[in-house]
Amino acid sequence: MSAKAAEDVMKMLNSVQNPLLCPATGDSPKGLYHEMIKEINNKKIGISHWNFVGLDEWVGMNGKDEGSCRFHLNNDLLNPLNVKQPNICFFDGRSADLQEEIIKTNDFIKKHNGIDVAIAGLGLNGHIGMNEPGTDPSLPAHISEIDPLTQQVGQKYFKNPQELKGGITLGIKEIMEAHHVILLISGSKKAKIAQQVLEGEISSEFPASFLQNHPNCTVYLDKEAASLLKNNE
Repeated sequence: MSAKAAEDVMKMLNSVQNPLLCPATGDSPKGLYHEMIKEINNKKIGISHWNFVGLDEWVGMNGKDEGSCRFHLNNDLLNPLNVKQPNICFFDGRSADLQEEIIKTNDFIKKHNGIDVAIAGLGLNGHIGMNEPGTDPSLPAHISEIDPLTQQVGQKYFKNPQELKGGITLGIKEIMEAHHVILLISGSKKAKIAQQVLEGEISSEFPASFLQNHPNCTVYLDKEAASLLKNNE
Protein backbone atom coordinates (compact mmCIF):
# COMPACT_ATOMS: atom_id res chain seq x y z
CA MET A 1 0.00 0.00 0.00
CA SER A 2 2.67 2.48 1.05
CA ALA A 3 4.95 1.69 -1.89
CA LYS A 4 2.16 2.15 -4.44
CA ALA A 5 0.98 5.37 -2.81
CA ALA A 6 4.55 6.71 -2.72
CA GLU A 7 5.06 5.92 -6.39
CA ASP A 8 1.90 7.83 -7.32
CA VAL A 9 2.60 10.79 -5.03
CA MET A 10 6.09 11.18 -6.47
CA LYS A 11 4.68 11.26 -10.01
CA MET A 12 2.16 13.92 -9.01
CA LEU A 13 4.74 16.11 -7.30
CA ASN A 14 7.34 15.73 -10.04
CA SER A 15 4.80 16.95 -12.60
CA VAL A 16 4.48 20.32 -10.83
CA GLN A 17 7.10 23.06 -10.99
CA ASN A 18 6.93 24.12 -7.33
CA PRO A 19 4.60 21.63 -5.64
CA LEU A 20 2.78 22.19 -2.37
CA LEU A 21 2.33 19.01 -0.32
CA CYS A 22 -0.01 18.80 2.66
CA PRO A 23 1.08 15.77 4.72
CA ALA A 24 -0.91 14.33 7.62
CA THR A 25 0.49 12.83 10.78
CA GLY A 26 -0.49 9.27 11.63
CA ASP A 27 0.28 5.58 11.51
CA SER A 28 -1.14 5.03 8.01
CA PRO A 29 0.84 7.80 6.22
CA LYS A 30 4.06 6.90 8.04
CA GLY A 31 4.83 4.02 5.66
CA LEU A 32 4.23 6.28 2.66
CA TYR A 33 6.77 8.81 3.95
CA HIS A 34 9.31 6.04 4.52
CA GLU A 35 8.92 4.90 0.90
CA MET A 36 9.14 8.48 -0.43
CA ILE A 37 12.33 9.16 1.52
CA LYS A 38 13.85 5.93 0.26
CA GLU A 39 13.10 6.78 -3.37
CA ILE A 40 14.31 10.38 -3.05
CA ASN A 41 17.58 9.26 -1.49
CA ASN A 42 18.17 6.32 -3.83
CA LYS A 43 17.50 8.35 -6.97
CA LYS A 44 19.09 11.52 -5.56
CA ILE A 45 15.97 13.54 -6.42
CA GLY A 46 16.25 17.24 -5.63
CA ILE A 47 13.31 18.56 -3.63
CA SER A 48 14.52 22.04 -2.65
CA HIS A 49 11.60 23.45 -4.69
CA TRP A 50 8.99 21.46 -2.76
CA ASN A 51 6.80 23.23 -0.20
CA PHE A 52 4.89 21.80 2.75
CA VAL A 53 1.80 22.96 4.62
CA GLY A 54 0.53 21.27 7.77
CA LEU A 55 -2.90 19.69 7.95
CA ASP A 56 -3.56 20.06 11.67
CA GLU A 57 -2.14 20.46 15.16
CA TRP A 58 -3.33 20.10 18.74
CA VAL A 59 -4.19 23.41 20.41
CA GLY A 60 -1.49 24.23 22.96
CA MET A 61 1.27 22.37 21.11
CA ASN A 62 3.88 22.90 18.42
CA GLY A 63 6.98 21.14 17.15
CA LYS A 64 8.73 21.54 20.51
CA ASP A 65 6.17 19.29 22.18
CA GLU A 66 7.01 15.60 21.97
CA GLY A 67 4.01 13.86 20.47
CA SER A 68 2.59 16.87 18.62
CA CYS A 69 1.64 16.60 14.95
CA ARG A 70 4.63 18.71 13.95
CA PHE A 71 6.95 16.67 16.16
CA HIS A 72 5.95 13.42 14.43
CA LEU A 73 6.01 14.95 10.97
CA ASN A 74 9.49 16.35 11.62
CA ASN A 75 10.69 12.87 12.55
CA ASP A 76 8.83 10.98 9.82
CA LEU A 77 9.32 13.30 6.83
CA LEU A 78 10.66 16.83 7.14
CA ASN A 79 13.94 16.21 8.98
CA PRO A 80 14.93 13.11 6.95
CA LEU A 81 14.41 15.18 3.78
CA ASN A 82 16.27 18.16 5.27
CA VAL A 83 13.45 20.52 4.32
CA LYS A 84 14.33 24.17 4.96
CA GLN A 85 12.09 26.22 7.24
CA PRO A 86 11.05 28.78 4.55
CA ASN A 87 9.49 25.88 2.63
CA ILE A 88 7.28 24.88 5.57
CA CYS A 89 4.08 26.43 6.93
CA PHE A 90 2.63 24.67 9.95
CA PHE A 91 0.04 25.65 12.54
CA ASP A 92 1.57 26.71 15.85
CA GLY A 93 -0.94 25.51 18.41
CA ARG A 94 0.92 27.44 21.12
CA SER A 95 0.37 30.78 19.42
CA ALA A 96 -1.50 33.46 21.37
CA ASP A 97 -3.40 34.27 18.16
CA LEU A 98 -4.69 31.09 16.53
CA GLN A 99 -6.74 33.06 14.00
CA GLU A 100 -3.50 34.63 12.80
CA GLU A 101 -2.13 31.10 12.33
CA ILE A 102 -5.11 30.32 10.10
CA ILE A 103 -4.59 33.49 8.05
CA LYS A 104 -0.87 32.74 7.68
CA THR A 105 -1.61 29.19 6.49
CA ASN A 106 -4.25 30.27 3.98
CA ASP A 107 -1.90 32.94 2.62
CA PHE A 108 0.82 30.30 2.17
CA ILE A 109 -1.60 28.05 0.27
CA LYS A 110 -2.71 30.91 -2.00
CA LYS A 111 0.90 31.96 -2.62
CA HIS A 112 1.62 28.47 -3.98
CA ASN A 113 -1.55 28.29 -6.11
CA GLY A 114 -3.28 25.74 -3.91
CA ILE A 115 -2.40 22.37 -2.45
CA ASP A 116 -1.16 19.98 -5.13
CA VAL A 117 -1.33 16.82 -3.03
CA ALA A 118 -3.05 16.41 0.33
CA ILE A 119 -2.22 13.22 2.21
CA ALA A 120 -4.68 12.13 4.88
CA GLY A 121 -5.48 9.25 7.15
CA LEU A 122 -8.92 8.22 8.37
CA GLY A 123 -10.06 8.51 11.96
CA LEU A 124 -12.05 5.73 13.62
CA ASN A 125 -15.02 8.12 13.80
CA GLY A 126 -14.65 9.17 10.14
CA HIS A 127 -12.74 12.37 10.78
CA ILE A 128 -10.20 13.78 8.34
CA GLY A 129 -7.61 16.15 9.70
CA MET A 130 -9.27 17.42 12.88
CA ASN A 131 -12.61 17.86 11.14
CA GLU A 132 -14.67 15.92 13.66
CA PRO A 133 -18.16 14.43 13.18
CA GLY A 134 -20.71 17.18 12.61
CA THR A 135 -18.28 19.55 10.89
CA ASP A 136 -19.86 21.71 8.18
CA PRO A 137 -18.15 20.75 4.88
CA SER A 138 -18.10 24.40 3.78
CA LEU A 139 -16.12 25.41 6.87
CA PRO A 140 -12.55 26.55 6.04
CA ALA A 141 -9.55 26.26 8.38
CA HIS A 142 -10.75 26.59 11.95
CA ILE A 143 -10.36 25.77 15.64
CA SER A 144 -12.07 22.45 16.27
CA GLU A 145 -13.53 20.80 19.34
CA ILE A 146 -12.03 17.33 19.54
CA ASP A 147 -14.42 14.37 19.68
CA PRO A 148 -14.03 12.14 22.79
CA LEU A 149 -13.02 9.14 20.65
CA THR A 150 -10.27 11.19 18.96
CA GLN A 151 -9.10 12.41 22.39
CA GLN A 152 -8.83 8.78 23.49
CA VAL A 153 -7.12 7.45 20.36
CA GLY A 154 -4.78 10.47 20.21
CA GLN A 155 -3.10 9.40 23.46
CA LYS A 156 -1.08 6.84 21.49
CA TYR A 157 1.14 9.65 20.15
CA PHE A 158 2.29 10.64 23.64
CA LYS A 159 4.35 9.03 26.38
CA ASN A 160 2.16 10.59 29.08
CA PRO A 161 -1.62 11.29 29.14
CA GLN A 162 -2.57 14.58 27.50
CA GLU A 163 -5.62 16.83 27.46
CA LEU A 164 -6.57 16.95 23.78
CA LYS A 165 -9.73 19.03 23.72
CA GLY A 166 -8.90 21.41 20.88
CA GLY A 167 -7.33 21.33 17.45
CA ILE A 168 -6.45 23.76 14.67
CA THR A 169 -7.02 22.28 11.25
CA LEU A 170 -7.54 22.89 7.57
CA GLY A 171 -11.24 22.56 6.84
CA ILE A 172 -12.96 20.10 4.57
CA LYS A 173 -13.21 23.08 2.22
CA GLU A 174 -9.41 23.33 1.76
CA ILE A 175 -9.04 19.56 1.51
CA MET A 176 -11.70 19.39 -1.20
CA GLU A 177 -9.93 22.21 -3.06
CA ALA A 178 -6.63 20.27 -3.16
CA HIS A 179 -5.73 19.19 -6.69
CA HIS A 180 -5.19 15.60 -5.53
CA VAL A 181 -6.11 13.85 -2.29
CA ILE A 182 -4.42 10.67 -1.11
CA LEU A 183 -6.39 8.81 1.58
CA LEU A 184 -4.54 6.01 3.37
CA ILE A 185 -6.42 3.42 5.45
CA SER A 186 -4.75 0.50 7.16
CA GLY A 187 -5.60 -2.17 9.70
CA SER A 188 -8.64 -4.30 10.53
CA LYS A 189 -9.83 -1.74 13.10
CA LYS A 190 -10.46 0.68 10.23
CA ALA A 191 -12.49 -1.78 8.10
CA LYS A 192 -15.93 -0.73 9.37
CA ILE A 193 -15.34 3.01 9.10
CA ALA A 194 -13.69 2.56 5.68
CA GLN A 195 -16.85 0.85 4.45
CA GLN A 196 -19.02 3.63 5.86
CA VAL A 197 -16.90 6.46 4.45
CA LEU A 198 -16.31 4.96 1.01
CA GLU A 199 -19.61 3.18 0.32
CA GLY A 200 -22.09 4.76 2.72
CA GLU A 201 -24.10 7.95 2.62
CA ILE A 202 -22.18 11.22 2.35
CA SER A 203 -22.75 12.95 5.66
CA SER A 204 -21.14 15.46 8.00
CA GLU A 205 -21.35 12.74 10.65
CA PHE A 206 -18.55 11.04 8.72
CA PRO A 207 -16.49 14.00 7.41
CA ALA A 208 -14.18 11.90 5.21
CA SER A 209 -17.24 10.71 3.26
CA PHE A 210 -17.21 14.05 1.41
CA LEU A 211 -14.13 12.78 -0.43
CA GLN A 212 -16.52 10.63 -2.47
CA ASN A 213 -17.22 13.87 -4.36
CA HIS A 214 -13.57 14.83 -4.90
CA PRO A 215 -12.63 14.55 -8.61
CA ASN A 216 -9.07 13.39 -7.90
CA CYS A 217 -9.12 11.39 -4.69
CA THR A 218 -7.27 8.08 -4.59
CA VAL A 219 -7.79 5.71 -1.68
CA TYR A 220 -5.13 3.18 -0.66
CA LEU A 221 -6.09 0.37 1.71
CA ASP A 222 -4.37 -2.74 2.93
CA LYS A 223 -6.31 -6.04 2.81
CA GLU A 224 -7.47 -5.76 6.42
CA ALA A 225 -8.91 -2.26 6.02
CA ALA A 226 -10.60 -3.26 2.74
CA SER A 227 -12.08 -6.49 4.06
CA LEU A 228 -15.67 -5.22 4.39
CA LEU A 229 -15.86 -3.33 1.08
CA LYS A 230 -18.17 -4.68 -1.59
CA ASN A 231 -15.40 -4.39 -4.17
CA ASN A 232 -12.37 -5.39 -2.14
CA GLU A 233 -10.37 -7.13 -4.83
